Amino acid sequence: MQTAEVAIAPVIKVILKTDAKALDEVVVTAMGISKEKKALGYAVQDVKGDKLTQASSSNLSSALQGKVSGVEISPSSGMPGASSKMTIRGSRSFTGNNTPLYVVDGMPISSSTDLDTFNSVTGSDYANRAVDIDPNDIESINILKGQAASALYGMRASNGVVVITTKSGKGARKGKPEVTINTGLSFDKVSTMPDFQKEFAQGFNGAFSPSDSRSWGPLISELANDPKYGGNTDNSYTQKFGKHQGQYYVDQRAKAGLDPWATPRAYDNAKDFFNTGVTWNSSANVAQSLDKGSYSLSLGSTTANGIVPSTGMDRYNAKLTAQAQLSKNWSTGFNGNFVYSKIKKQTGANNGIMATVYGAPSSYDLGGIPSHIDGDPYTQ
Repeated sequence: MQTAEVAIAPVIKVILKTDAKALDEVVVTAMGISKEKKALGYAVQDVKGDKLTQASSSNLSSALQGKVSGVEISPSSGMPGASSKMTIRGSRSFTGNNTPLYVVDGMPISSSTDLDTFNSVTGSDYANRAVDIDPNDIESINILKGQAASALYGMRASNGVVVITTKSGKGARKGKPEVTINTGLSFDKVSTMPDFQKEFAQGFNGAFSPSDSRSWGPLISELANDPKYGGNTDNSYTQKFGKHQGQYYVDQRAKAGLDPWATPRAYDNAKDFFNTGVTWNSSANVAQSLDKGSYSLSLGSTTANGIVPSTGMDRYNAKLTAQAQLSKNWSTGFNGNFVYSKIKKQTGANNGIMATVYGAPSSYDLGGIPSHIDGDPYTQ
């Protein structure tokens, strides 16, 4: 906007002129080539790095959710380090791969979901390479949509391209180094739980069976009167240990070395199973722009404990980028990136831990009876 002093007059003519600077929006495309957005023949959308770190996300996929139109991101699970499926403008194939190509600082990488399944009976999620990228180290992301956007990458980019530009120090101030420190702490909690029946005990056809995973047994309130395991009735256990009024015999507790007599009650196994997930992100970046070059050094660490016990992720990132302008026509640069990640997950599908938790009868104390018993090969 420009201001000008004019003389007082009955009529004042005001002429609006276009600002050419507002039209020079630059987009990073294939092979690191920068073009004006208006000169592109395909749709593109960009996300700045500061938008990705607002929610302190530990991985790129969750940081991008809800920030790009036409892009669907579906995580495989809520565990730390879980792989995510990204599709741009919907799926193009029923059987083929619909994942876009990721390009980090000009280098194409594969980020397809790596799942190992066996007839849907067992399954393991080995994550994908998107979990190795620290959102704190990203300067900008350009989403290239449509097949025309992938002309320089070939068929592997037919589903679109995610161009990631990391911090390089080009935009840093000259003179003293610019130091940036980010840290974030987030908590995860299960928001909604399914409703479970809490009237009938484990068993089948109205009969109590402590080794049955079905909940078709007698009423939980009547377990103390069960003819075989009840502490109020005459049976082999009360003849051996005496009567225990208001209780019933649990064979699994006896094998674990616990008091085998329990008071009938309905347990909230699913609610007691989940933890409060804690994620801690921290990163530091030192960048400086020189007369004929720039450099950027980034260090980052992420520690995440999942809502599912024995799940979590530890990730350590280190990246060094340096560039120098040797002459008017020659320049050189270096880009080194080191990532160490250790991810602990639970198996999925029918033999996963969640099938056990959700399928456990309400009368069974899933958290109170140890699942590991020394010397018993079936409880290891």
